[in-house]
Amino acid sequence: MPLAKALELAQEYDLDLVEVAATARPPVCKLMDYGKFKYESAMKAREARKNQAHTVIKEMKLRPKIDPHDYDTKKGHVVRFLKQGDKVKITIMFRGREQSRPELGFRLLQRLANDVQDLGFVESSAKQDGRNMIMVLGPHKKKTEAMAEARAAADARKAERQGRTTGPDAAEEPAAEQAVEATEAPEAPAAEAAEVEQPAEASQDA
Repeated sequence: MPLAKALELAQEYDLDLVEVAATARPPVCKLMDYGKFKYESAMKAREARKNQAHTVIKEMKLRPKIDPHDYDTKKGHVVRFLKQGDKVKITIMFRGREQSRPELGFRLLQRLANDVQDLGFVESSAKQDGRNMIMVLGPHKKKTEAMAEARAAADARKAERQGRTTGPDAAEEPAAEQAVEATEAPEAPAAEAAEVEQPAEASQDA
């Protein structure tokens, strides 16, 4: 089709003439609403970025002679990271004479791996790296699965909050207001009766 005819059709239907295959012979064009096309493309790209899973490696540092309470706190962070679908790099930091006893760090890493084995696995075994000993834990769940579960939990909490605001208590309030109005309504005829009786008293005085 000649270019002039294509432009005429675009003006007739109030559309844009867009070249979609410039390298073709002859070039291929399409009649479309280009503004709508750009908007839909941007929304699709945004949705794709929203569902895209980025692998994140968190890091947790411990000492070989860590306090039991501190160990529980650190383990709680590792559990949270694994539930979110992230990898965790565990670093045991040795200082001074602790460097001569690497078995302390190895036993601590093995203990942590056993404590979180339901959520993750040892992706990289413990190895010495200078003054540190490093181990990497990987999650059993994929990042996309963890994100989907987190969204489902958030939607459930939101629905629960909405259910509380629209629960039985909220339904009882209008009924209580109607009951108050019903009890106050009969007072109006009494006032009207008093107004009607006033002319009769005036006639007696006359």
